[in-house]
Amino acid sequence: MKLVESILTKNPCYTAGRKITVKGLMLHSVGCPQPSALVFVKNWNKDSYDRACVHAFIDGNDGTIYQTLPWNHRGWHCGASGNNTHIGVEMCEPACIKYTNRATFTCSDTTTAKAVAQRTYQAAVELFTMLCQKFSLDPLGDGVIVSHKEGCKRGIASNHGDPEHLWTQLGLPYTMDAFRKAVKAAMGGGTVAPGGVSATKIMGAAVATAEQMRAYIKAKNPNVAQSILDMVPLYLSEGAAEGVRGDIAFAQSCLETGNFGFAGSAVTLEQNNFCGMGVTANGLKGNSFSTAQLGIRAQVQHLKAYASTEPLKNKCIDPRFKYVARGCAEVVEWLGQKENPQGKGWATGAGYGEKIIAILKAILATAGSAASASVAVPFKVRVTITDLRIRSSPGTNTAATGKFTGVGVFTIIEVKDGPGSTKGWGRLKSGAGWIALDYAQKI
Repeated sequence: MKLVESILTKNPCYTAGRKITVKGLMLHSVGCPQPSALVFVKNWNKDSYDRACVHAFIDGNDGTIYQTLPWNHRGWHCGASGNNTHIGVEMCEPACIKYTNRATFTCSDTTTAKAVAQRTYQAAVELFTMLCQKFSLDPLGDGVIVSHKEGCKRGIASNHGDPEHLWTQLGLPYTMDAFRKAVKAAMGGGTVAPGGVSATKIMGAAVATAEQMRAYIKAKNPNVAQSILDMVPLYLSEGAAEGVRGDIAFAQSCLETGNFGFAGSAVTLEQNNFCGMGVTANGLKGNSFSTAQLGIRAQVQHLKAYASTEPLKNKCIDPRFKYVARGCAEVVEWLGQKENPQGKGWATGAGYGEKIIAILKAILATAGSAASASVAVPFKVRVTITDLRIRSSPGTNTAATGKFTGVGVFTIIEVKDGPGSTKGWGRLKSGAGWIALDYAQKI
């Protein structure tokens, strides 16, 4: 989460100086085709703008969150008593929509619009998670997290339909119930799919290490080729390049190749096709790639096509990328067509995603993680990003402290394994907490 403080010091709402006891959070969307949060920050930071003021805007282009009021400041965001109890957050909307009648719009580029809405939704989950932790709020509590539309029904907000109107008309599976569950899951370390079911997101940092993946495949296939063992780290590096969990891609390859024994598989080792790509019917040989790295890259790109609407970082080499309905399977459990809410997915067989999850769990239960083995401490690391999150314990399944390192040099006094980092988690000498060493350079 990237949070930038841009307080609207000139807005009459801010200068009024009224404070509230925060009892809840209200989610809005701006109601106009403008993805840039900075446009609102600039236009609303005037002493003449006395119509509205919110606590934050979420940028539709990159998901950056701009805090525009202190969190305990009374905002003017919902036109009723909710201003006295709730923090108000606005999600920016795609430039490619055009409102025709109040909350009804047309859309000229659905793919781009969905990407913007997906980006702001995910950033809102992170922000609301942080705010619930900060103010000790239960996201599933009655009236704690509400949309503007829900606020109207409760009699604490004016008559608006946001943000549900945006999600519904773009055909996205988001709901406020799912949003609340996603915040709750983020606070407790679980994952919730857009439909509100427990699930495993494809996008994100790998949890399993290369050592665990090698140990798993050697246990399942003692005769596995050395070339397979040598290429295991490629799943992590290629996955990280596109923001895809490389350990999920590896688990899928184990399923598709019979643990790289290729018995009964439609592809062979020589094809460098470890996911059955192009085998769309019985008897088809499938695609071939010149190197193992390119084969894994194509698989990762194909997973990203299903899991996200974000553009690829590397040049597209996936020959079937264009055939995927982008973002139709954000979680592993939806990769099977029979389980996918839209009837789309990677494979037609029942329980395809669950089979991958079973393999992934077995990999994670395998000894072989070496992130914290024989690491001499203390040592110094350099952080070059501003938003490296500090957690209370090692792992993304633990609570965030709400603080970030900022750019600088830090001393690590202990290293431990934990979900969400392939290089391990480092404990800061300052006592602030733990950081993922994937994002810090040892010096």
